[in-house]
Amino acid sequence: MRAIIERLKQFPLARRISTCVMLFLSFLPAQKKVVMFESFSGKQYSCNPKAIYEYMVEHNKNYDLLWSVNKQNKALFDEAGIPYVERFSLKWFVKMSRAGFWVTNSRMPSWILKPAHTTYIQTWHGTPLKRLVADMEEVHMPGTDRESYIKGFHEEAKNWDFLLSPNKYSTDIFKRAFQYQGEVVEVGYPRNDDLIKRNNNKDINDLKQKYNLPKDKKVILYAPTWRDHEYYKPGKYKFKLQLDLNVMKQELGDEYVIILRMHSFVSESFDLKAHSDFVFDFSSGVDITDLYLMSDVLITDYSSVFFDFALLKRPIIFYTYDIELYRGKIRGFYFNLEKEAPGPIAMNTQQVILEIKKGDYVPHPNLQPFTERFCYLDKGCSAKETVERIF
Repeated sequence: MRAIIERLKQFPLARRISTCVMLFLSFLPAQKKVVMFESFSGKQYSCNPKAIYEYMVEHNKNYDLLWSVNKQNKALFDEAGIPYVERFSLKWFVKMSRAGFWVTNSRMPSWILKPAHTTYIQTWHGTPLKRLVADMEEVHMPGTDRESYIKGFHEEAKNWDFLLSPNKYSTDIFKRAFQYQGEVVEVGYPRNDDLIKRNNNKDINDLKQKYNLPKDKKVILYAPTWRDHEYYKPGKYKFKLQLDLNVMKQELGDEYVIILRMHSFVSESFDLKAHSDFVFDFSSGVDITDLYLMSDVLITDYSSVFFDFALLKRPIIFYTYDIELYRGKIRGFYFNLEKEAPGPIAMNTQQVILEIKKGDYVPHPNLQPFTERFCYLDKGCSAKETVERIF
């Protein structure tokens, strides 16, 4: 059944039929205590939906909690004993149509109908540096144009009953860029609670053991974003590593290992056999919060990861080799990264290495004003405040 649905949903008529099916199923008796969770379109067990789910499980909330999971990502949920429904299966359509709540951190497909009895909680997934939706002057994503992209997103946002925001800066942008007029829950991001609660030697060492990382070496996390204009097809993006791993290993291998974390849109599979004891690819199947906690240094570019990692007050290096193209044409920024970034800017591998080798870390001058502006709500209780506010 799922395979048939997968084939059918590629066609406009089939998408309309799917919408009609959901409309029909929504007239079945509502299951008001069912909460459907989804992270990055069914690819992960992570982010704000995970934090909300785990809080509700821990505090014995009287709800039936289920996850929406892609077929190829089911193993993690099976191993952990987390209840789920296979995305786009017949059971999934029935559960989604009858559920009292949806909790997700990314957009739903446009052909999915939200029933009148369902409360849709959009948690989103980051504080924005790069411009969003209506604030984008150009759209380079495949299969759409600027007008269609903005229209589709605004139609989706009309379905949201609650939108989570990590700070006032984000709230103002979300309301304008998404044309969102519903209720905003501005209490910090639930996913960041662990960065407050688990930032200690025992938890960090336990994580290193869990992921088979050497405890006697420091960890560098490389977590870049995707490039809108480099793609294979909609939802499948190319990414070419611009860090020279050979040079990195030669210069840093005695003291460090590197974790790679690609964006969920990136479909590359890197051949790392030559660096098996130095580079570890944790792009899938791992919550990035665990990677933050294990990492001594973050290397990123325009990804929102640096807003979260700043809470740990550890070094952040901005490897922005294509900043003029990205800022000037691909996306555009909401603030001047060179002036306000809470860490140094590097334009090539050697500059990255020099920053890492500087020795004893002295907090960057921008770090304190940065965290005061963007991280002031993250105090370790955002999941609790979110659940109590909504449920």
